[in-house]
Amino acid sequence: MGKVTDPAPGEYGPPEPAIGVEPVERDTRGDHGFFGQPRALVHIFGVEMWERFSFYGMQGILLIYLYYSVAEGGLDMDQTAAAGIVGAYGGGVYLSTILGAWIADRLLGSERVLFISASIIMAGHIALALLPGFIGVGVGLVLVAFGSGGLKANATSVVGTLYSERDPRRDAGFSIFYLGINLGAFLGPLLTGLLASTLGFHWGFGLAAVGMAFGLIQYSFGRKNLPREASVVPNPLPRERIGLVIGIAVAAVILIAALVVFGAITSTNLVTWVIGGTVVAAVAYFVVILSSHRITAVERSRVYGFIPLFIASVAFWSLYQQQFTVLTIYSDEQLNRDLFGWEMPVSWVQSINPVFIIVLSGVFAAIWTKLGERQPSTPIKFALGTAIMGVAFLLFIPFAGGGANSTPLLAIVGILFVFTVAELLLSPVGLSVTTKLAPKVFHTQMVALFFLSVALGTAISGQLAEFYSSDNEVAYFGVLGVIAIVLGGALALATRPVLRLMAGVR
Repeated sequence: MGKVTDPAPGEYGPPEPAIGVEPVERDTRGDHGFFGQPRALVHIFGVEMWERFSFYGMQGILLIYLYYSVAEGGLDMDQTAAAGIVGAYGGGVYLSTILGAWIADRLLGSERVLFISASIIMAGHIALALLPGFIGVGVGLVLVAFGSGGLKANATSVVGTLYSERDPRRDAGFSIFYLGINLGAFLGPLLTGLLASTLGFHWGFGLAAVGMAFGLIQYSFGRKNLPREASVVPNPLPRERIGLVIGIAVAAVILIAALVVFGAITSTNLVTWVIGGTVVAAVAYFVVILSSHRITAVERSRVYGFIPLFIASVAFWSLYQQQFTVLTIYSDEQLNRDLFGWEMPVSWVQSINPVFIIVLSGVFAAIWTKLGERQPSTPIKFALGTAIMGVAFLLFIPFAGGGANSTPLLAIVGILFVFTVAELLLSPVGLSVTTKLAPKVFHTQMVALFFLSVALGTAISGQLAEFYSSDNEVAYFGVLGVIAIVLGGALALATRPVLRLMAGVR
């Protein structure tokens, strides 16, 4: 997608009326219908839970489907190339949040894009289930990537509309929202992995489609209860620009297709393209937002304050997302998965982290609520999350190079507990602070910027998998762990200047 700039004031006369009603500051603290939160949260909670069920259920079996032999029901790809595809796909999901966010902010509003995206996701899982071989993988992953990207940025944005800027329940509400994400993430790999190991991979992909259908049905019934602000288009695109945007989109599709046809983009270098595209997109978006004439000086300062948080987030996700690349290979080849004489599916390891999230998200929400204004600032939370993620990688070192079935399942459970603590310090807090730092006319697109940090980290996790082998585990886990700890420490030292840039947002 081409670079999109905002019109200068008066360039096209007065802005066109927004679809829906203009958002106004309101007191949201009287609505406690869903676990002390606004009752509309349950609808976004539900669609996100089922979307994560389908997403993580599919992703839990995707890598092994790609590199397992044909006799085992797989596609017999090279393991390194398969890990790169998984990383590129994961990065593509978060990279596509740009498109979903832009459509929401300029054309349709977050709520409409969320509904359309959920439908696209379901179609993608159906393609994976029904279309054979690499055709199904190509069609299915493209649809799921675009649909998930549109849903993720906009679900988060819609949650943000449930709270006024001064509602102290905001971080706690995002933690409960995160609970819904992880309920789906827990159940998805368990059930799709069980079907994949007993009936075949396509049955697992089919179950992911069924899960997304449940989410779409629930959301269809609950849409009318969402606040009207969720349907607002904050920065409508002038009609005379619509043709240009369509032309840019068509040209981008043709260019990508040509690069694939002529061999410039291949399965082995796809992840490199995604990393490069994500870096360009992130830099371009920061430039567009910071140079816009429609944001105030305070809003511009807050965007500058977001940059070090963005960098820390990239470092965190480049390690955390290796659950779907390096840790999957590790679990397949070195983890002792014997449970009383029965070998559990590889994908079940993906459900360990969501169990801890389910248990601990409520604990963290209660802690932040209890501490109120005394809780650590966002930069400190980010610093701790990044450093603790580095510690989690160092914990792999005692089990390095042990060979097949050498790592006890309990050890991975303990390591993933540390993953979880790091995640809860950074991920839901990141979603929350992004909505608070966002300029009003770039509300959803700032959420997309946060997801671009996830996109970049996820794609890097696929690239890093190329350097992993059982022979160099000490160096691999050690170097990455130390880098994360150093970056976390640097952010902690820079807390005061970052808070000054955040201009009153903690």
